[in-house]
Amino acid sequence: MSSALDPAALIDARIAELGGWRGEQLARARAWIREALPEVIEEWKWQVPVWSSQGILCTGESYKKAVKLTFPKGASLPDPAGLFNASLEGQTRRAIDWAEGAVLDEKAFKALIRAAAAFNAAAPALRR
Repeated sequence: MSSALDPAALIDARIAELGGWRGEQLARARAWIREALPEVIEEWKWQVPVWSSQGILCTGESYKKAVKLTFPKGASLPDPAGLFNASLEGQTRRAIDWAEGAVLDEKAFKALIRAAAAFNAAAPALRR
């Protein structure tokens, strides 16, 4: 049963609240994340959707001109398709600004989600 504090319900509400292209794109990103990583954990932090697997994979923020998908460890992830187009100056994070009408490569995005999960899973071993 969903409650007002249930992360999935809060994400559903955000998608509905946004409506239009931003709601559609956030819903599409969410679906792709769940398809790429069925065991993903949905959370609600900082008033935005957060998807995690042994650490945060990405957040889903919405702005007037874009849906921003921020990967906190994005600088450490392979991005052969060049999806990252924002926050490129940071030492660790990278983001995808998905503007209205822009096409996001589903296969490459799912690969990025899987790479983020693999990075998180390996991170404890990297610290040993």
